[in-house]
Amino acid sequence: MLDENSGKRDRGEHKSYNAGMTENLTPPFAGLTPDTLLDAVESTGLCASGSLLALNSYENRVYQVGMEEGPPIVAKFYRPARWSDTQILEEHAFSLQLAEREIPVVPPLTLNGATLHHSGGYRFALFPRRGGRVPELGDPATLEWIGRFLGRIHALGDTAAYVARPTLDIASFGEEPLAFLMSTATLPPELKEVYRGVAQQALDGVHRCYDRAGALRMRRLHGDCHVGNMLWTDDGPHFVDFDDSRMGPAVQDLWMLLSGEREERAGQLADVLAGYEDFCEFDLRELHLVEALRTLRLIHYGAWLARRWHDPAFPAAFPWFAGGRFWEEQILSLREQIALMDEPPLWRLP
Repeated sequence: MLDENSGKRDRGEHKSYNAGMTENLTPPFAGLTPDTLLDAVESTGLCASGSLLALNSYENRVYQVGMEEGPPIVAKFYRPARWSDTQILEEHAFSLQLAEREIPVVPPLTLNGATLHHSGGYRFALFPRRGGRVPELGDPATLEWIGRFLGRIHALGDTAAYVARPTLDIASFGEEPLAFLMSTATLPPELKEVYRGVAQQALDGVHRCYDRAGALRMRRLHGDCHVGNMLWTDDGPHFVDFDDSRMGPAVQDLWMLLSGEREERAGQLADVLAGYEDFCEFDLRELHLVEALRTLRLIHYGAWLARRWHDPAFPAAFPWFAGGRFWEEQILSLREQIALMDEPPLWRLP
């Protein structure tokens, strides 16, 4: 399964189909030089030492910045035009609410009464640096521990709704991305109609999954809860990068923790829910959406790469995207999803 934070090795030489991959060909971070970055940090009143380390991020630009006094901080520069100021501030407010309740997240620093800052034509936020390692998702105790904190996040997320941030739904994560891909020259010509047909068939399956689940409660989520956004220490996990936070079903923050064969995934789910339901009730009908959400992520991922191809970081990090084999594998993955979406959910529903 591909996700927006994973890379794959180059699979060899392929014909490139780069034309028409994006509406805007201006590199979004072309003006973010080291001087611009340091000036931005110091505009908040902090004094940087000049030490910079680029951290792994594609959607935004994230740097560890050394300070003249005290430990380094993390500076996150937001991709232009992706979120409005209001949407960013909603996410910041949620992170701060979670931290106030001692839920282990990494919220932005409040400097001069603000968490979102502007400098040099960029918007940015500063965060404390927090270390950690990737959690061991094969350990039942680890999954239960993660589940407890996700339950606490969702319990608070259920107390209020985002007003400006969007909801994860079929239209925004499936139908619109597919329409975008069909409007560009992203796919190799010989695969375009094949992909369209398979993706549309997959979306029909997604609709059936949502119909089986029925009306579900939407709440504020982390939104992108994979192992790359969780850091583990001896004190347990802490969650980072709420950039994709939005309204959605609770299972969106659970399904990416599951891997392996069906029996393995069912056991992992039981471990997660053992901790989760100590703090937040889980609606078992949401299990109808696990494979539907995986399918939406596949379609969204292809469009995400296409929209970002003008950013020099993307061809460097994802060179295989310009070849036909990627789309052949996407077609195969979607066909597998079509079959999986017609299988019963991991647990028998009441």
